[in-house]
Amino acid sequence: LPRAIVAASEEERPEFYDFDLFSWSTAGHELDDRPLAELSYTVFDTETTGLQPSMGDEIIQIGATRIVNRRLLRHECFDQLINPHRELSRQSIEIHGITQDVLADQPPVEVALPKFHAFCADTVLVGHNAAFDMRFLQLKEKKTGIRFDQPVLDTLLLSAVLHPNQASHRLEAIAERLGVSVFGRHTALGDALVTGEVFLKMLPLLAEIGITTLRQAREASERTFHARLKY
Repeated sequence: LPRAIVAASEEERPEFYDFDLFSWSTAGHELDDRPLAELSYTVFDTETTGLQPSMGDEIIQIGATRIVNRRLLRHECFDQLINPHRELSRQSIEIHGITQDVLADQPPVEVALPKFHAFCADTVLVGHNAAFDMRFLQLKEKKTGIRFDQPVLDTLLLSAVLHPNQASHRLEAIAERLGVSVFGRHTALGDALVTGEVFLKMLPLLAEIGITTLRQAREASERTFHARLKY
C-alpha cells in the first residue's frame, strides 16, 4: 500500500494511510453478515510520542470503551498510560499534556498491550482515523506476540460514506454535524468516548442508505478509503 498522508490543521493528526485496515484481518470476516446493531464494539484511541510509527514513535496512552446493544458502556473503560522508554517531543506534550515524569512509573508496551488485547476480545474495533492507531499496534506484534486481528471500522471513513461532499472529516467536525458534545480531546479515553457517541449516531444513518451489516460497512469504507488515496 502506498504511504499517503493528507495534511491536517494544527493539533490534528494527519489522515493516515500507512496501514491497510481491510487486508489486515482475515479472522474478522466471520462476522461479515452480522447486523451492525447486534455486534459488540471496543471504541479506542491512542496518544503517542509523535506521528511517525515507522520511525520509532511510541504509544504512551490507550483509552477504550465498549458498545453493547447499541449502548455506550461508559463504566466499562480501559485507560492505560505506557512508558515509551524514549524522550517525548515538546510538540507532543503541548497536544496531549502527558509529560515524561508522569510516564516514568507506568508499564512498558509489552505489559500494556496484552491487557488491552484481553479487554477488546470478541469485539469489533472502532477508531477515528483508525489506520494511525492500528499501525502502532501492528509494529508491536513481533515484540509483544500480540496481534489485533479482529475487524476494524473507522469513523473517518464512515463519515466519508455518509457525507461524501463534506470538506472535513475531523472528529470535531463530525461530532458537530451529528450533535455530539466534544469533551476531553487529546486524551485517549476522551477521544474514544466521543468516537463511540459519533459511531452510535452513524448506525441509523448507515441503515437509511442500506448499510446494515459489517460486510456492507467494511466494503463501503474500503471504497471510500481507496478513493481518498487519490487526494
